[in-house]
Amino acid sequence: MQYIKLNNSDLNVSRLCLGCMSFGEAELGQYQWTLPFEKSKEIILKAHELGINFFDTSNNYSAGSSERFLGKVIKDFNRKDIVITTKCYFNEGKLKPEAIHNEISKSLSNLDTDYIDILVLHRYDYDTPVYDTLKALNEEVEKGRIHYYGVSAMYGYQLAEYCYTAKENNFKPLVTLQNHYSPIYREDERDLIPLAKQFKIAQTSFAPFAAGRLVRKDYVSDSLRYALDSKEGTRYDKTIELDKQIANKIYELSLKYNCSMASICLAWQFYKEVASPIIGITKLKYLDEMMDCFDLKIDEKDFLEIDNLYYPHPINCNR
Repeated sequence: MQYIKLNNSDLNVSRLCLGCMSFGEAELGQYQWTLPFEKSKEIILKAHELGINFFDTSNNYSAGSSERFLGKVIKDFNRKDIVITTKCYFNEGKLKPEAIHNEISKSLSNLDTDYIDILVLHRYDYDTPVYDTLKALNEEVEKGRIHYYGVSAMYGYQLAEYCYTAKENNFKPLVTLQNHYSPIYREDERDLIPLAKQFKIAQTSFAPFAAGRLVRKDYVSDSLRYALDSKEGTRYDKTIELDKQIANKIYELSLKYNCSMASICLAWQFYKEVASPIIGITKLKYLDEMMDCFDLKIDEKDFLEIDNLYYPHPINCNR
């Protein structure tokens, strides 16, 4: 495992972040494809065994049970060696100050921990002034209940509003940008990613495998999530013929470098200077299959061949 220090922080995180959206109580009704506790525990423990110290969850994943599952497992770890990211937005009040304070209290309880390393704003709140949200976050930093904060899934102008508001008011700078990014979805390269680099905000991209489409030769995922999650099942349908060409190239490169397609996708993320892509895992074998991503010596021209197949896509991020 490799590690990287996140800019604007003192956090050293693994170059892979384990996404915990797949963990939780399916009977609560939000997601019907999530893993029960014992299977979730197996994956979290395996990830930790492989050196992953960075875990991403949210207060709305399976009605908080994802946080509870993660918190229960990491009680056996040294908390100082673990970096936990959770999110706030899909709750009553969204990003209003009172909502932020209330949701952090709930997340701390769910995770059974004294602090959250990074609180990520899950979406942009059009109903709450950015100043009010940042002020509330900084109050939480002063209390020690969160150490840093970041954002997810927003437009470039919205990220700029956060960055400049924080700078003008001497608030803590943002630490992470969690955005949709993969070889078949690169629209954020136009403004969001350059802005993040300007403000030294680390990128922790989600959907690096495009919901499984980029890790199998036949492109179509056979996962339960793909079958049951209407959003994931149709997210890329409008550009399927274009995207298949990129998937085919990734498959060719996996044969050339004798590795999994997932490892090619992750190596591409590192080539694009992503600090720690978020990987969603539902089977233990997937973790082992992608661990050689750190040892690959891929020729830049091969990455360029992937990039040259890309065509503009419709904005697809629930913004």
